[in-house]
Amino acid sequence: MPSFSRLVRFLAKDGKVYYGDAILPRGVTDIAKTKQARILTGDIFGKHEVTDQVADVRLLLAPLALKDVKTVRCLGLNYEQHAHESKMPIPKYPILFYKPVTSLAGPTDPIPVHKVAQEQPGLDYECELVAIIGKRCSDVSESEALNYVLGYAIGNDVSHRDWQIQRGGGQWSLGKGFDGWAPYGPGIVSSDMIKDPQTLRISTKLNGKTVQDSTTADQIFNVKQTISFLSKGTTLLPGDLIFTGTPSGVGMGRDPKLWLKDGDVVEVSLEGVGSCINKVEFSKAETAKL
Repeated sequence: MPSFSRLVRFLAKDGKVYYGDAILPRGVTDIAKTKQARILTGDIFGKHEVTDQVADVRLLLAPLALKDVKTVRCLGLNYEQHAHESKMPIPKYPILFYKPVTSLAGPTDPIPVHKVAQEQPGLDYECELVAIIGKRCSDVSESEALNYVLGYAIGNDVSHRDWQIQRGGGQWSLGKGFDGWAPYGPGIVSSDMIKDPQTLRISTKLNGKTVQDSTTADQIFNVKQTISFLSKGTTLLPGDLIFTGTPSGVGMGRDPKLWLKDGDVVEVSLEGVGSCINKVEFSKAETAKL
């Protein structure tokens, strides 16, 4: 499916936005270090070409333009140790919730915290492997599931536990769906390069200190199982993003709790993909009502 190795969407030094294939120095795998990319033309989910035209990267953007994203599906309690720290039973089936596409953000964008999410503490971080669907599929078997993956990224499922659990009435999407609360990237590594998504180290640093450090092998439902399950009676489309859950070490699971504060810098990383580094910014005034 993909002819690219590391798909990026970026603002070039000529002021234009392009899709491209990241050019990295030998031995470097962190897409965040991309300085140049070969411009990609055509349909990223269909026929496309990585050209010989090289552009200088001014800023890496969210890997997919909003018009190219269909849905943002997310799994909860999908790492065994995270379920234990949450004092919740291991789920028998994947726990699914959705984020709006407006929650998506780029790998260096700030994490905006609206006034309504500042009323009580509870702002939390969650590093997550993100699988991007590249081909339409439904009722796909586990053995065939990875054939429908365009590639993988790292994401942060920013969450407010008070809104998620108390004010949200148990509907997780409310506490996880604020604008900009799903930064991901720094690009999409092709499924041709990551053959097995269950062997990757995944981590979070808060202000430079490691707070999550695990591997995707701890997932309760692996990527194959997740895609197969989600496609049962439901068609998955090119541009669907799947956030596949977070490992242990979240702020909610600590004693005392470790909540994000204004000015905190959160870095989520995935082996073979790279890092997203986002600063928490509390808004100072409510958005004007129309």
